[in-house]
Amino acid sequence: MNAVALLIGLGPLLGWGLFPTVASKIGGKPSHQILGATAGTFIFAVIFAWVQGIPMPSGSALVFSIISGIGWSCAQIVTFMSFGLVGSSRAMPVTTAFQLLGASLWGAFYLGDWPGVTNKVIGILALVAIIIGAYMTVWSENKTAEKSGNLKKAVLWLAIGEIGYWAYSAAPQAAHIDGMHAFLPQSIGMLIVGIVYGIIMTFNKNTDEKPLKDSTSYKQIIAGFFFAFGALTYLISAQPDMNGLATGFVLSQTSVILATLTGIWFLGQKKTKKEMTITVIGLIIIVIAAAVTEFI
Repeated sequence: MNAVALLIGLGPLLGWGLFPTVASKIGGKPSHQILGATAGTFIFAVIFAWVQGIPMPSGSALVFSIISGIGWSCAQIVTFMSFGLVGSSRAMPVTTAFQLLGASLWGAFYLGDWPGVTNKVIGILALVAIIIGAYMTVWSENKTAEKSGNLKKAVLWLAIGEIGYWAYSAAPQAAHIDGMHAFLPQSIGMLIVGIVYGIIMTFNKNTDEKPLKDSTSYKQIIAGFFFAFGALTYLISAQPDMNGLATGFVLSQTSVILATLTGIWFLGQKKTKKEMTITVIGLIIIVIAAAVTEFI
């Protein structure tokens, strides 16, 4: 692995690691966050496709790529909702764990990534470690009924949201399209959901949200640039002549560390000293276990 490949491989650390913190810092409701984030991703993807001269795919590749983006946006709305319940520093390790579980199980039992009994046993143990690590990141020293209730609700939402994240990863594979060519149509699918959800909430008489009119939505475009940067650098990193899929994926998962810690440091999501220690250990376990699932 050369220095350039390593730097590109760590792009998601910054992009995906700062995305939830930037989105939370800008504020607004999930309708503002998803509209702005998807608009920013779309703008980024259009510029990239134009500069690189990447054509728009057609047929099933186009359809599945758009479905992929729709899945991500639906899942991200749920994730933004969970931020409001428990904060990004607790929600991000949990959603990362669910994504790792979904991707690993899909790869193992559908794509045959874990051949042989030994590999399957090691893989299952790694998945158990991921669950333990995620639990450690949300452990609370001073529990209250309200905190426990919010955490249970957030975990349930994030588990449901995993369906969308799974579609985001699996749909392009079904169409046999590489990430570079899927990037723009994915962003179209993302933006479709952002606009539709924005319209629904803007004209919903039971809420005062006006995402199509509020400036907060357009400030969230900045957050979208962070997500798009993380996605693009991951796609480049995963290429065989760079870091390859396995190493690129593991490097990208380091983003959960930055997302969690910046949520604590910059968003006032306080943890006691004991909670902080256990959280850091949990994050390390998640990243190590993610590496195991990719290299067995």
